[in-house]
Amino acid sequence: MIEDMTVRDLSPATQQSYLYAVVKFSRYFGRSPDRLGLDDIHAFQVHLMSRGISWSGLN
Repeated sequence: MIEDMTVRDLSPATQQSYLYAVVKFSRYFGRSPDRLGLDDIHAFQVHLMSRGISWSGLN
């Protein structure tokens, strides 16, 4: 993931932000991100929205 972000020339701050988001996602399910799928992403989005996160905040 880090290599992909570096190739895309994302700033270090953006990379840290993305990594933090993946860690939160992974911890929510208690599994490695490579073992999570599209249904899990949707469930996590619903969870975040139920906590008051705006749709734009999910992007």
